[in-house]
Amino acid sequence: MARRRGAGGVSWRTVVLVLGLNALAGLLVWVGVAGIRRDLAAAGVVAGIVAALLAAPMLAVGLWTWWRRTAGPQLAPTGEEIDQAKEMLAGLVAEQWRAEAVLRSLDDPVPIPVHWRIARRADLMDHPANLTPGVLLSVSSDNIGGLVGEFRRMERRRLVVLGGPGAGKTTLAVQMVRELLASRERHGDEPVPVLVSAAGWDTVRHPRLQEWISDRLATDYPALRAPGLGSDMAAVLARRGHILPILDGLDELPPPAQAEVITALNRSLADTDQLILTSRTAEFAHALQQAGDALTSALVIEPDPLTPAVAADYLERCLPPRPAPAWERILRGLRTPVLARPVAALADLAATPLGLWLLRTVYVTPDADPAPLLDPDRFGDTPALRAHLFDHLVGSLITTRPPGEDPTEVFRPRTRHDPDQVRRWLGFLAQYLHTSGTRDLAWWQLARNTNALAPNTRIAFGAFTALAFAVLIVLLTALTGVGASMEGQIFESGSTAVVFAGIPIGFAVGILVGPAAAVAAGAWAREEPGFLNLRLRGRLTLLLRRIAVEIASGFAFASVLGTTVVFVTELPDYLSGTGSAPGERLGEALVLGGTVGLWAGPVVGIARGVVSWAETPTPETRASTPPVNWRADRALNLLRAGTSGIAVGIPTGVLFGTEYIGFAYQGGFDERLWIGLMFALVFGSVSGFVNGLVLGRHRAWFAYLAATRRLAATGRLPRRLMAFLDDAHRLGLLRAVGPIYQFRHAEMQDHLAAWYTGQASPATAGDNAGVPSAAVP
Repeated sequence: MARRRGAGGVSWRTVVLVLGLNALAGLLVWVGVAGIRRDLAAAGVVAGIVAALLAAPMLAVGLWTWWRRTAGPQLAPTGEEIDQAKEMLAGLVAEQWRAEAVLRSLDDPVPIPVHWRIARRADLMDHPANLTPGVLLSVSSDNIGGLVGEFRRMERRRLVVLGGPGAGKTTLAVQMVRELLASRERHGDEPVPVLVSAAGWDTVRHPRLQEWISDRLATDYPALRAPGLGSDMAAVLARRGHILPILDGLDELPPPAQAEVITALNRSLADTDQLILTSRTAEFAHALQQAGDALTSALVIEPDPLTPAVAADYLERCLPPRPAPAWERILRGLRTPVLARPVAALADLAATPLGLWLLRTVYVTPDADPAPLLDPDRFGDTPALRAHLFDHLVGSLITTRPPGEDPTEVFRPRTRHDPDQVRRWLGFLAQYLHTSGTRDLAWWQLARNTNALAPNTRIAFGAFTALAFAVLIVLLTALTGVGASMEGQIFESGSTAVVFAGIPIGFAVGILVGPAAAVAAGAWAREEPGFLNLRLRGRLTLLLRRIAVEIASGFAFASVLGTTVVFVTELPDYLSGTGSAPGERLGEALVLGGTVGLWAGPVVGIARGVVSWAETPTPETRASTPPVNWRADRALNLLRAGTSGIAVGIPTGVLFGTEYIGFAYQGGFDERLWIGLMFALVFGSVSGFVNGLVLGRHRAWFAYLAATRRLAATGRLPRRLMAFLDDAHRLGLLRAVGPIYQFRHAEMQDHLAAWYTGQASPATAGDNAGVPSAAVP
């Protein structure tokens, strides 16, 4: 439908907006002129008239908006909206894993050629009659297109990827995500593959897979919550089978939970629902045994060990065109049909992608000498060789990836780190995850799992809050005493007594506020991160709409509150016989209440509208990563604290000054103005800080601050933890799955945790042969 336009093609809505803004400006000027002329009675009347004129339309807008939001169920999204959401999600997932694949060096120079085949154990799969006949999956991961083609041939596309530690299960899952997306347009309306960590699924809270996937989509891809995509798009995509869940790491759950996931999957998957699941072989077999059932219609594949010749071919492609003589001897030994003893441990290590990655990372560098790898006395068995490589992994990556200033250089950290310090910090994190029973490093759960918000911490926060409010009350009474002194109205007991009179009042307020703040702090560690988007381009209309709605509700609330407070405070005078008639007193209360609403309504509405607008994603919002997720929650908390201070401080300061001007001393405008402004500044700062800590749904950043400061004080973690984790990710020590970090390999986490707790010793000086000195911890 075309919009109706006035003369010259100008929208009638624009004309109404301009006229309304001019009228509002004129009314505000009217109030200002009356104040400048110090005709305060007239100013109060004018303010009441303005409030009355604005109250009806603003309140009507607020009520209309509320009615529209709550009147019955929201309309289901259209097919066009669903297609738009799927294409947007596919682009976000592709961008996310393209960047992560670069950081993991999956294509540098080529994927490790792991050969995958159907599992030989019949007890790991469903009945043959429930599987697609003729699918004899036997392909190499360097031909991922062939593997995805076999997956698409299945009548029910359900695949389980098994293998031992470091076998390349997660790498294969990432490869399949990328290939499914890259070839998606050629295969019609396929679901969007989304890789998530299986360790995050709580089957008690989310009995059905689709419910959990819906929550993960809304968190990891905030763009799905954009207003233009319809209502609850993430849940719609998950419920209607438009998502291909790729659950990575079933073995990372506790054994009872693994069996519960198998049961929940069988109850959740409908006829056409698709699934890819990765797990270690032994844990998957045990989960099936405990569940008493197979994963319905799922084909199970396992890898063959890499042969020494295949490992040698891959290493040769990673080496310079003219490798060092020691490398030539190693490659020749690996290609020998009957392996000599000097490379026996090396051949066994290179049978897995993890072993090849360790060899490449530590020794395929210009300054490294791999000759010690041929010494059977130093590395006579595979565990000793693997431990040696893990011990030098951190130092090698720090040496080969110096810091860079350009954020687009994904391989370069922002800061130069000391290898020994990095090793200790990662060791603590590895042990922390081990004791927490997870592989997922979620920054917002650090306080919860380290008990950083113990009772003593919450008591300290409550005491600080109580003290802040007590000081605020005392300052208010001090300003009152100063104001009275300036006006020549010293109380009989003296202005000093006025100041000291605020101390018991402040103490009483602190007793009420402090415990409440301490209790509120206990919930921080259980809260999830929030979202914030301050991008203005293309969102100005949404911002104005949110502000208009919030101004309407803020004006109505502030007017009623101001009227009530004034009337109640004046009621004792009337009851004691010193006040005026109720009608006159009510009229004064209405005038002042309208004044409060006129001042506070717009300020509160703007503050609330800005926060509501900032929490609204757009279709252009990128997928959530740990740094993005952390920065968004931090910005949300700071914005909420700032706007809360403005919303509370400015109206209160203005009311404080108005009270002096209009009712208390009848004059002294110039002398009293600074009192209201100073009070607004002080009260706004304190109240904004405290309200930011107490109000709202997302305060994970505050819990993170409490945890990192406490752990940094004991040297277990750096103060700037997220910057360090980002550098560790850039170095290749960590990997990211949505907003969650994981160690690059589970074996790496286990090794560092054991080293940190003293079960394994770091590399000794005699074990550093061949490794660049700068890389030695």
